[in-house]
Amino acid sequence: MSQFGESFGNNLYYGNAGGGGGYLTGGSPFGSASGSPGGASRRGALGQSLRPLTVMQVHKATQAHTDADWMVDNTEIGQITIVGKVITIRDQTTNSLYTIDDGTGQVEARYWSDSTSQEGDSFEGVKEGNYVRVSGTLKTYGSKRYINTAHIRLLKDWPEHELFFHIAETMAVTLMFDRGPPSGPDQAQNAPVGQGQTSASAYTAAANTVAANDQYAHLPPLQRNIIHFITAQPFSDDGVHASAISRGVKATGSEISSALEKLTDDGLIYTTSDDMHFNVSG
Repeated sequence: MSQFGESFGNNLYYGNAGGGGGYLTGGSPFGSASGSPGGASRRGALGQSLRPLTVMQVHKATQAHTDADWMVDNTEIGQITIVGKVITIRDQTTNSLYTIDDGTGQVEARYWSDSTSQEGDSFEGVKEGNYVRVSGTLKTYGSKRYINTAHIRLLKDWPEHELFFHIAETMAVTLMFDRGPPSGPDQAQNAPVGQGQTSASAYTAAANTVAANDQYAHLPPLQRNIIHFITAQPFSDDGVHASAISRGVKATGSEISSALEKLTDDGLIYTTSDDMHFNVSG
């Protein structure tokens, strides 16, 4: 519970806001992870996912240098989403600032305006005191971090329902990155009594039985381990999520992204239901 206390605060009914559902494919519409607006950077698979966070997690995110990817709990993040209450709105010449409080802290969401900007329905009716969902990327301006957003959605009907969902999703995603995904039913049934029934355990057991001269022996160790990990999982048409692969082979998000991209380019693996799920070719 200490990890949850640090990441989600102590108020489970107001402020553990972290999540906002699902993953996005394709490039980020919000630009690079740091610096001024624009200058979109090339991201890997994990960097293109939408990560639900609390404001406290936003403030605990780390960055090795100004051009590096942001990391939360040693996992790369790209686009993020939070849910909270609008405390203040400040309209400026080039941008609008929304101060959001989710009970774990406050953070500014900055919307940059230009001559072609059209807010449409995204910001319609958003006022101080409203609950909203904010999506964007984490950036810094001077020494202050903020969310560079192109979308703020007003929670009109029963906003507490989305708050509770957001809390649950944020905890679930954080646990998945920390401990790996839940075991599948076949994996749980086939595991010997007393043996850890996790994806990492299944991968380790399978990898130890692979002959040294298998068909992937020519690959670099990380790429070979990724293929072994995928094939060790219970069969699914959807394949294996990139985050599970990252946890299972004990590599960083950027290393996994590069290896997955190389394996995909070489035709050894392919994406399935979206750009975050992979299966082995053949």
